[in-house]
Amino acid sequence: MCGICGIINFNNKPVQEESLREMMRIMKHRGPDDEGVFTKENIGFGFVRLSILDLSIAGHQPMVSNDGRYVIILNGEIFNYIELREELKGFYRFVSSTDTEVLLASFLKWGESCLNRLNGMFAFMILDTLTMEVFGARDRFGIKPFYYYQDNNVFVFASDIPPILSMLKDKAGAEDSIIFDYLVFNRTNHTEKTFFRNIKKLPHGHSVSIIGGESRIKRWYDLTLNIHRYSGSKFDENDFLAELVNSVKLQLRSDVPVGTCLSGGLDSSAITSLIMLNNQREELHSFSAVYEKGQKGDESEFIAEYSGANLNRHFTHPTSSSLVYDLQKFITSLTEPVPTTSVYAEYKVMELAKNHCTVILNGQGADEILAGYHYFYGYYFHDLLKEFKWGKLLNELYQYTKLQKSDRALRYFAFSIYPRLLRHYKGHTSLDDSFYEQHYNSDNVVLDSFYNSKNLKEFLIKHFEYKFEHHLLWADKNGMNFSLETRFPFLDHNLVEKTLSLDSTAYIKNGYTKAIMRNSLKGILPEKIRLRKDKIGFSTPEEEWFKDENLLNLLSEVVYSGSFKNRGYFNVKKCQSQLENYKRTKKGTVDFWKWIHLELWFRQYID
Repeated sequence: MCGICGIINFNNKPVQEESLREMMRIMKHRGPDDEGVFTKENIGFGFVRLSILDLSIAGHQPMVSNDGRYVIILNGEIFNYIELREELKGFYRFVSSTDTEVLLASFLKWGESCLNRLNGMFAFMILDTLTMEVFGARDRFGIKPFYYYQDNNVFVFASDIPPILSMLKDKAGAEDSIIFDYLVFNRTNHTEKTFFRNIKKLPHGHSVSIIGGESRIKRWYDLTLNIHRYSGSKFDENDFLAELVNSVKLQLRSDVPVGTCLSGGLDSSAITSLIMLNNQREELHSFSAVYEKGQKGDESEFIAEYSGANLNRHFTHPTSSSLVYDLQKFITSLTEPVPTTSVYAEYKVMELAKNHCTVILNGQGADEILAGYHYFYGYYFHDLLKEFKWGKLLNELYQYTKLQKSDRALRYFAFSIYPRLLRHYKGHTSLDDSFYEQHYNSDNVVLDSFYNSKNLKEFLIKHFEYKFEHHLLWADKNGMNFSLETRFPFLDHNLVEKTLSLDSTAYIKNGYTKAIMRNSLKGILPEKIRLRKDKIGFSTPEEEWFKDENLLNLLSEVVYSGSFKNRGYFNVKKCQSQLENYKRTKKGTVDFWKWIHLELWFRQYID
């Protein structure tokens, strides 16, 4: 885990090292252990290092090939580097024990096709100093960030947005289409666009080639095609467990201390339990966010299932007061707005973990491959209806209602068959009518592709295409703010592809989500956790927090400010009415956090 950056001048103007150094300074938190620069003519690379593998100087980047021709900078980890190194040792003379050198040798041996051999999370760039051609790529699911700005004169890239902003002559404007999706659908990072106009992301599973004054971006990984490779293959609960165990084993490779996020939910508990079961770490630390008993988001009773285990448990207690105190640092660390304070809980977990480890394993990804969110029920019920499986549909509806004591499944079911016209979302009531109509009526990937899925399997795949990445980037930014590397065992591509090739009944059965995973973990997880029916994750008691006078005062200042009024996004009178109603009733906080974060983001980065 590190930070990469670079400048490629299309006008053949030499790159100034000072510019690279400034970009590196801005993202130094990503790599406090070492740094390096390489420049040749119109191309320059910068690198800041967080040492994870081979802590010696041999891991220094930018790294140059044995013959001096190729230069690489890598952010991330290639987990199967040991196996690849063994395969390449007759081809390349290795001088370090790093995965970076293995990636470089892989590229020299197999060219662009080396990407298909990589098991990892990565964003990298390689320069051929003979031809002055540059090639780079981003991992399959978008775990590692890669941002860039391009015009007729220059291509600038970095692991974070602020280093790119420092290179722009003029302030970046706001991207209204992303702001619309943020306010209406709670979606960010779902396209190549960012909140900053003209600053984009290299899409996950894509590569970039830069030759002369032109760049070419293409897809190198297609999840749908790879899933089809396993259609009809045997893959049961034992196979699932074997793949997950292997992924955890690979992702524990590190020369520095490793810990786990432990929310008390099924996913993070599975990772923690598997590490302990296989004695893969002599000393394991876990990190959890907890709240007062009875508050939304508190999972202390489930975390307590590990109280007698050989596990060093650590706890942080986020509050409304700590949020107000940390607010500016939190906003700066993320660079772009987030739709919920749940991301702040993750921020506090990473702050806690920084004193105990450098690598932390995270449970993200299980919900996306196993239909873990409750709205997946709607698409599953839709599948059963279309397939005329009336008995199974009635049984699943009954089992869901019995387990959840809720009618939410019926609402999800109805939403799955709604036409586009009815798919208004909860965030639109406070918006300016003209702003809403302009963007709702234009092409929109959330409405026209994501929610337009025809069945559960397509909906799961589209989560990887259009939704899931924001969780990964938030985890990356939260972790790297405290110089921590975050890894995701559920995102081993072998596990993802094989699991998503299964029939829908492997995901939802008798009212429970993640059926195959729950069965595979019997005897490994505490039963209280294995059979949990609720879904919380990194949740916070957000509605309770807004009763805090300081947070409420901040909200009032935002909503009654001239700048908020002049943005053109909101029906300000409705926002003010909603706020005053909350002051009277203490109910209805659904959009408050988004108003605050968006306005403070504007003030910091745009105004």
